[in-house]
Amino acid sequence: MSKSQKRKRLHEDDGDSKNPANKSTGDPYASLLKPTPEECREVRDALLSLHGFPPEFAIYRRQRLRSLDGTVKSEPLDAVKEEKEESVLDGLVKILLSQNTTELNSQRAFASLKSAFPKWEDVLVAESKLIENAIRCGGLAPKKALCIKNILNRLQNERGRLCLEYLRGLSVEEVKTELSHFKGIGPKTISCVLMFNLQHNDLPVDTHVFEISKALGWVPKTADRNKTYDHLNRRIPDELKFDLNCLLYTHGKLCSNCKKNVAKPKAKAKVSSTDDCPLLGFRLDNKK
Repeated sequence: MSKSQKRKRLHEDDGDSKNPANKSTGDPYASLLKPTPEECREVRDALLSLHGFPPEFAIYRRQRLRSLDGTVKSEPLDAVKEEKEESVLDGLVKILLSQNTTELNSQRAFASLKSAFPKWEDVLVAESKLIENAIRCGGLAPKKALCIKNILNRLQNERGRLCLEYLRGLSVEEVKTELSHFKGIGPKTISCVLMFNLQHNDLPVDTHVFEISKALGWVPKTADRNKTYDHLNRRIPDELKFDLNCLLYTHGKLCSNCKKNVAKPKAKAKVSSTDDCPLLGFRLDNKK
């Protein structure tokens, strides 16, 4: 893959478009009454029965529960106390590093970055090549290193400190506007920050959510990422958005039937019936 193709792929994965702030533009498919709340719940429950809740997202789920009622009844108290809430800046950089690579490689890239530069102030003053070397295992190192430097430089110049915690006090639209000012930050990244780090009811549209939504008839086959985002965030009940996003993402990675336009894992799950893929019963191509 050429450098220009990789750059294009990075933008596409983040849903980059002429609507960089991902601002509300109205439902582009207002006449499409799918998905219904009942269908969303059925899909969520079916995937939850198949996969269980994905462990890599469990900490964010607990944080959401704590933000709602201040407790997490299903978790031991000691485990909850030991968890340290991820900073918004850490979360943003993790999401950037996860683009166009495997989860394992993005985790390694972030761990390597923090090992080489324990403080964000260290990253700010570091040479770009050193940052690239630290995150190279995550792919697209020059592009991602430049984006990280741009974020830190803007924060330092405009706010005088390397911190994004002020976003916690802003509305969804205010967060979208604020983050869209950072070069290289697109709609999907913003939506992920809203959902994972700020506990807002927002549903990011990554490759898996996008492709499965089209297969289920939740959006037209001709839909693009941003129109899919606008439609799904109006149709899916707020209380189901987080679980559905995590489960559709996980299912899209594991299910050979639902997998499309994404990197193949080493061990691909074989899916041939509704016992293996409960979404087969919901798919348009399986309905007469």
